[in-house]
Amino acid sequence: MRDLQLSLNQTQRVRLEAALHELQSLAPAAAAAAAVTVADTIPVNDEDNILKGHGTSDQDGEVVATLCGVVERVNKLVYVRTLRARYKPEVGDIIVGRVIEIAPKRWRLEINFSQDAVLMLSSMSLPDGIQRRRTAVDELNMRSIFEENDVICAEVRGFQHDGSLHLQARSQKYGKLERGQLLIVPAYLVKRRKQHFHHLERYDVDLILGCNGFIWVGEHVVVGENTDKTEVKPALSTEVENFTPLETRKHICRLANAVRVLSALGFTLTVELIIETAEASVSSNVEINAMLGAEFYVHTAEAEAKRRADLLRKKSGAR
Repeated sequence: MRDLQLSLNQTQRVRLEAALHELQSLAPAAAAAAAVTVADTIPVNDEDNILKGHGTSDQDGEVVATLCGVVERVNKLVYVRTLRARYKPEVGDIIVGRVIEIAPKRWRLEINFSQDAVLMLSSMSLPDGIQRRRTAVDELNMRSIFEENDVICAEVRGFQHDGSLHLQARSQKYGKLERGQLLIVPAYLVKRRKQHFHHLERYDVDLILGCNGFIWVGEHVVVGENTDKTEVKPALSTEVENFTPLETRKHICRLANAVRVLSALGFTLTVELIIETAEASVSSNVEINAMLGAEFYVHTAEAEAKRRADLLRKKSGAR
């Protein structure tokens, strides 16, 4: 049950095990055949002159797996892709990180990687929005832009010579994230997709699925093209702007708990599944704090098993 620690009664335990067993049986046969453990032999054709990649070894003329995972084949290359591995960044990944240090002309971020990421002062747009050279004054004002423990969204630009990541945040959709919750899930549960920024209009909430396993659920922020940062506003107006409505806060907590439940069950996180789980809690009259109870975990596993079974039945009927 993926190391799930819940206080289940006997009935709930039987229901959860049945749901997980059904999910396992619904897995594609091709994926099950490609799964290997350490020391398993990988079937290959010797005449193809295959190239042995990561997670493989040659023993007694046979290709043997040295990792647990799924066998992948790209032309002549054969390698093993681990299912539960640390985050492996790629250029263009959308990531969410937390500032841990302010260094000269750069910020260091924790992004769930073996090394810290670096966001250079020259790799982000300044608060005034003007494209110009960074001066010594800008470097002195770095703490007014981002400070320690701030949550930031950025994009992977490349790798530095020491192996650390180089980030960029020049677009207005990147930058500091406020008025929300930061959730940390295993990175393999978040798949790379065309869109990682989602505005859930029904809840007036922004959802950012970071490729590094950091997920942000927060109040929707309208990105203005021509925002005047120098405008002086009354104190009362500032307090109103900094206030998040109670209903929005409830939506944020409900969606965040939906992510926690799906992550604990080991389901791949998609915006559709997160919304479906949150709506299921509303339709079942489940309170926000009760979503983390054993009964809702079981209900979510059963609902996902039913959804996949129906989807498989539709595909079979279409054929």
